Amino acid sequence: QVQLVESGGGLVQVGGSLRLSCAASGSIFSLNAMGWYRQAPGKQRELVAVIRSGGGTNYADSAKGRFTISRDNAKNTVYLQMDSLKPEDTGVYYCKAELSTTPSNIQYYWGQGTQVTVSS
Repeated sequence: QVQLVESGGGLVQVGGSLRLSCAASGSIFSLNAMGWYRQAPGKQRELVAVIRSGGGTNYADSAKGRFTISRDNAKNTVYLQMDSLKPEDTGVYYCKAELSTTPSNIQYYWGQGTQVTVSS
C-alpha cells in the first residue's frame, strides 16, 4: 500500500508565499514523476508542475516564474514553492505520483489535497 501525504496549505495574502510538501510512503520500488495539480471551485483539476525522476520539470504557463517544484529522492518527497501568489492560485492542490511497487508495474497515486487560499 502506498500513501501520499500533503502539507503546507493555508491562507495567505496576495504576494505572499507558501511551500507545499508531499511525502510518499509504503511499498515503493521506484518513484518516477511527481506532480502538483490544482482544482479551483467549479473548475477541472489542472496540472501546475511536474518533476521527473531525473530532475526535469514542466510548469503550467500560470506557474512559470513564480512556482518552483523540487524533490528529495532520499525522502520520497516533492515540494512546491509558491511565490508572488495571486487570488487565481486559490484551490485545492493535489499531489500525484507515478511509481512502481514491483520491477514491472507502473501505478498512479493521488494525495488527499491541501487547500490554498489567496486573499486580496
